[in-house]
Amino acid sequence: MTSTQVGIIGAGPAGLLLSHLLHREGIDSVVLEARDRAYVEQRVRAGVCEQPTVDLLDEIGLGTRLHAEGLPHHGFSLRFDGEDHRIALTELTGKSITVYGQQEIVKDLIAAHAGPPIEFEVSDVDVHGIASDTPSVTYTDSGGHRRELRCEVIAGCDGFHGISRRAIPAGALRTFDREYPFAWLGVLAKTPPSDEELIYTHHERGFALHSMRSPEITRLYLQVAPDEDIAAWPDERIFAELRARLATTGGFALHEGPVLDKGVTPMRSFVAEPMRYGSLFLAGDAAHIVPPTGAKGMNLAVADVVVLSRALSDLLRHNDSAGVESYSDTCLRRVWRAEHFSWFMTSMLHVDPAADGFGRRLQLSQLRYTASSTAAATSLAENYVGLPFT
Repeated sequence: MTSTQVGIIGAGPAGLLLSHLLHREGIDSVVLEARDRAYVEQRVRAGVCEQPTVDLLDEIGLGTRLHAEGLPHHGFSLRFDGEDHRIALTELTGKSITVYGQQEIVKDLIAAHAGPPIEFEVSDVDVHGIASDTPSVTYTDSGGHRRELRCEVIAGCDGFHGISRRAIPAGALRTFDREYPFAWLGVLAKTPPSDEELIYTHHERGFALHSMRSPEITRLYLQVAPDEDIAAWPDERIFAELRARLATTGGFALHEGPVLDKGVTPMRSFVAEPMRYGSLFLAGDAAHIVPPTGAKGMNLAVADVVVLSRALSDLLRHNDSAGVESYSDTCLRRVWRAEHFSWFMTSMLHVDPAADGFGRRLQLSQLRYTASSTAAATSLAENYVGLPFT
């Protein structure tokens, strides 16, 4: 048996950042992670950092490699009707986004980790006493020994499929869920990006996205059916479909190269309310999921733990419970704004197989208005670069 102030389940961006922020406030924590360190540092996830996320990493001294290797972007293109319509993020908002992979942020956080070591490769994790002031976490460590970690609070940062949210009694949570009738087939290709900025494409054959992870690695996505068999998509077919959807009337040269990784990701929206039960606090994907079109997932997790770290600091250092009492309501205001924006981008850009001609013309009307109206473009840009952390 060991003790700590905050037991953190999950070593993704949410859990690692929370531990780092708490350490800066003199608060002890232990991070428990089911996967090994190599897997956590290599799993490819989100790649767009909002301006508030970049500002936070700078503030806490973790922005050096981000600025050296990340790719700052001052706009992106909406491509439809065979033409590009640039959303000038910095011109419209004074802010920008930075392309820097989630796994790179995880590497930076692990390298900067202080305090007790992160416990990787734990299993059989369970939480106890979460309705009390003396919760605990039991688990089997990487050596096969059964352990008990006694805490003052527990932070569930273990993702949508983790144990934290499921540990909350039935009836204590209200969930909101929407599944979309399409998925993303995503590939990492070893080739320089075909454009300096992201390209979000609406095409009659389906949505496509041109993105990147570095000057040498391109990230590309195609809208496919949720039950699509990845085996039916050899590399040649993927690039042929990308060429068709990304084509412009003026000509667009898609750079092709060896595919390093590919997979199909279903799309859904999900929110659990409240984000706290007793001594258990949910953060990141454990509490909410957004479709990736709005590039909000990792940034929402960062926003959650900024609020949570301040609340726990007030509670554990000053016995002030106001922050933890308002934690869920504070976070959910930002969560629902991001949910709406992600739904808006998804609905505007994807082809709904059940939509009729009326619905598809409404999509084009929205795209044309967004691209031609300074007010509409500014609203999109303001949401895309990220609203201030509360």
